[in-house]
Amino acid sequence: MRSHWNRREFLQRTSAATLAALAAGVPTASLLSGCKRTVPGQTSGTADTVILLWMAGGMAHTETFDPKRYTPFEKGMEGNRVLSTFRSVPTVLNGIHFSEGLQSIGNVMDRGALIRSYVAADLGHILHSRHQYHWHTCYEPPQTVVAPHLGSWIAKELGPKNPVIPAFIDIGQRFDINEGEELKAFHTAGFLGNEFGPFFIPDPSQGLESVRPPVGMDARRFERRNQLYNELIKNSPMGEFGSDYQKESLRRSMEQAYMLLNSPEAKAFDLSTEPQAIYERYNTGRFGLGCLLARRLTEQGARFISVTTGYEPFKGWDTHENGHTRLEDMKCQIDGPIAQLILDLEKSGHLDRTLIVLASEFSRDMMVEGRPDAKVQEQVSQPDVLADEKFYGMHRHFTDGCSILMFGGGIKKGVVYGKTADERPCKTIENPVRIDGIHQTIYHALGIAPDTQYEIEKRPFYTTPDGKGKPILELFA
Repeated sequence: MRSHWNRREFLQRTSAATLAALAAGVPTASLLSGCKRTVPGQTSGTADTVILLWMAGGMAHTETFDPKRYTPFEKGMEGNRVLSTFRSVPTVLNGIHFSEGLQSIGNVMDRGALIRSYVAADLGHILHSRHQYHWHTCYEPPQTVVAPHLGSWIAKELGPKNPVIPAFIDIGQRFDINEGEELKAFHTAGFLGNEFGPFFIPDPSQGLESVRPPVGMDARRFERRNQLYNELIKNSPMGEFGSDYQKESLRRSMEQAYMLLNSPEAKAFDLSTEPQAIYERYNTGRFGLGCLLARRLTEQGARFISVTTGYEPFKGWDTHENGHTRLEDMKCQIDGPIAQLILDLEKSGHLDRTLIVLASEFSRDMMVEGRPDAKVQEQVSQPDVLADEKFYGMHRHFTDGCSILMFGGGIKKGVVYGKTADERPCKTIENPVRIDGIHQTIYHALGIAPDTQYEIEKRPFYTTPDGKGKPILELFA
């Protein structure tokens, strides 16, 4: 498989895979699935719900949850001296420090685990959309079939906790941006069918608008529009090329959405009913309100919820310049809401059965693009000597040392797993973790067998490539 794909080639290949998925028949359980492998420690599951807090754009580990030596900015300083642009601050865990600005999350780390040794894949020239595809599906793009999103596998295998609430909900990601089509490539259930795909809420403050007809549309008019929509589907590529399975799956997804519109649970999407004091604790922007909506939907029986800071090129965590000042803002957006989400779910009794995962597609470094022994084409003009403060920060993509947080859902409390070097390159030096291990750790918590598979194109398609991924059992209590 080629390792160097540009955006156009990536889109062409994934679009072809989408058409192939439309024509796919029923994804059947492979004969191999009757021969389950046994994994030491496999249980019926320690969690019922997953909340993925997605730091889209590349969150620098040395500037967040794995700080190194702090070096303040000085005009004319050597860039290679800079490992962290923030001071480190103590957390509630003895001897464990976070980067300044994340004190609230640090104060709840006695409820969770910190992984400091995630190693992102070598996918050639680094594209955010390709690495995000890989993280969310566990498969390197492009594939001959559309690989299902992690949330879709969970929705398929476990079904909804509450039949009215969509099993897979995505909060915060917009597609009307540059690279929007690339992002759509992995926000899908693929061959599993539309009913297991994400229910999108781009703006959590307008969540209620996602589950009710437009203003001025009465029930009769809405029903007529629904009938018209079904007619349009018949004349669409899905209607023309889709298999009976895919058509039926789409019909069921529409029925689920219609059922939600007429249910009392739809009120969970209305943040205006939240007490004002609680609302303000979360109100740091779209991401913060997304955490609030995730809490409300978890309490109503959602199965998988993704809350993202929203990937948009050169914004958010995608720091190609002014890294230090940009991260000051990002920390303000995430620190309070994430800590509040954990505390609120703990108070309501939901944290024990809810697995919260915080992650990003890769990390960042000031000097290294890729990883030390697999450097790739540099995408940022980063001088060796910093004459301007806009160069002070982690602006290059780094794949050999990333941080992931996990809370609740059977995860050990107050644990640190893995280690990165204290000097540049700040790469993983103990217990490296890769994406199949992260996915299988999540599946393990939910009680989903590690060799879960379906037969597609006359071959088994596993939740992780070749079914070889193994959970990190050391993280479980």
